[in-house]
Amino acid sequence: MSNTNVVRAWKDPSYRGSLDAEELALMPAHPAGLVELSDKELREASGLTGLAVTTHITCTESTLRRFRCCP
Repeated sequence: MSNTNVVRAWKDPSYRGSLDAEELALMPAHPAGLVELSDKELREASGLTGLAVTTHITCTESTLRRFRCCP
């Protein structure tokens, strides 16, 4: 398998799905490695582990709407 096809298989799930078992076995591992996060790690990374702490509720609402909150 050419380097171009290997990179395409890494990036394109549709193309990777079209490969047969023999071609998949010949593919090298992705250089970034396999990334699997537990549900807890995913929540921590997303910031959903705690409450948002701000000085005022309108500041939080403005920040979520991407308005400049406090000067």
